[in-house]
Amino acid sequence: MRKILKVVAGVLCLATVFGGMASTPAAATPNLSFSDCGDGLQCGELSVPVDWDRPGGARSTLALAKLPALDAARKRGVLLVNLGGPQAQISAFRLPVFQGKVAELRQWFDVVIFDPRGFEASGGISCPLPAPAEADYVFPDQASFDAHAKQNDRFGRSCAEDPLAGNLNARQVAHDLETVRTALGERKLNYFGNSYGTVYGQVYAELFPRRVGRMYLDSVMDHTNPSLHDWLAHRARATEDTLHRFAAWCTRDAGCALHGQDVLSIWDELVARAEQQPIPGGGTTVSATQLVARADVRSEQRWPAFATALAEAYAGDATKLAVKPTFPPDPGVMRLAMCADFPYPDDYRAVKAVENALRTVAPRLGWRQAWIFAMNCSRLPDNGTFPPYRPHFRGLPPILVANGEQDDNTPPEWGRHLAAQLPGARYLTANGDHALYLDGNPCVRAHTHRYLTTGQLPPSTASCA
Repeated sequence: MRKILKVVAGVLCLATVFGGMASTPAAATPNLSFSDCGDGLQCGELSVPVDWDRPGGARSTLALAKLPALDAARKRGVLLVNLGGPQAQISAFRLPVFQGKVAELRQWFDVVIFDPRGFEASGGISCPLPAPAEADYVFPDQASFDAHAKQNDRFGRSCAEDPLAGNLNARQVAHDLETVRTALGERKLNYFGNSYGTVYGQVYAELFPRRVGRMYLDSVMDHTNPSLHDWLAHRARATEDTLHRFAAWCTRDAGCALHGQDVLSIWDELVARAEQQPIPGGGTTVSATQLVARADVRSEQRWPAFATALAEAYAGDATKLAVKPTFPPDPGVMRLAMCADFPYPDDYRAVKAVENALRTVAPRLGWRQAWIFAMNCSRLPDNGTFPPYRPHFRGLPPILVANGEQDDNTPPEWGRHLAAQLPGARYLTANGDHALYLDGNPCVRAHTHRYLTTGQLPPSTASCA
């Protein structure tokens, strides 16, 4: 088995070299001023090159917003925050709920946020065609995959008329961050990156190590592993673990519709039956691939409803699983940025090879991870302009990294892998899911506040419940 995995990993290993990694020479200090723009925010704009490899070429706008420190006399500087996505940030911070999540940080910092290049207020890219999304993203055959990929290609080409569309990768954004630091007049950049915001932090730390002040990376999206198989296997195992936690909950909780039964055996039998003949329900049928795509185990709050749906399907009525799940509209620009940083095979047979390899480590459910990035990135122009690679981190101050042990979106192995490469970094183990700080974990927040204000890292033995 190990030999098979190594062969597949070798075939699917992403490119490890990206030219022009040296930072662009610093220009004159850019002008930045903030003015009130409502909802408690102060807004400003910066001019940045469309392409940092051609700093004298076309320009674009970078939009920023500031939540001022609550006590200017006690302020310790600026903290630049990115919530992740990749997505627009300023519109989120107009909502009181998001301002509340960073309210404690305002005791010490001006909290500054920015819409990454191409998003909303920052010279947002407008794509004429909608980004295709498929709730049943586990494509059952080549024809359905090719039809989706064709739509995705058409969508991407419609965006390509904007010169920014090919320049949304994390390397470009890291140079934007350096311009923000300079414009804010900060000698060092203090940065809090959540989820995809950790990708920008990783790249900035390599390109501008001597400009890093305090950096906290929460729920790491690892951009330092060029092996697609290894990278996805961590996520697949985390998804499989979630299914096992769901089964364990059913064993403990009498309220589970499958309580007292072998949940994993029921799942196996149900999938096998659906492979032979789709299960009827709701005036239609549910196939095995649809079962896998619609298995809603990520959120513990939804476990009771999913258990009921499984129990009814096992009894022969898949009505509750017959309706495709609905998702918020995909802004499209998100996948342009993500797929530039995390390219993916766009050939059906190549993706099936990824699936087959993942089935050896996550045979029940985790293997579906092979198809999520395929749905977003298949045949998208500029797929992989800045692929994962093994960076060379040097001259950095200590960085704090934390991931939730139950997070199957950004699994803890990603955070550990990054922290092991950052000299002097500390990895904080936490019992939790995604976005630990923003989700309100008091232990994580206490360690983060101490680190950001004093530089003191948690003890190496620290862990958070």
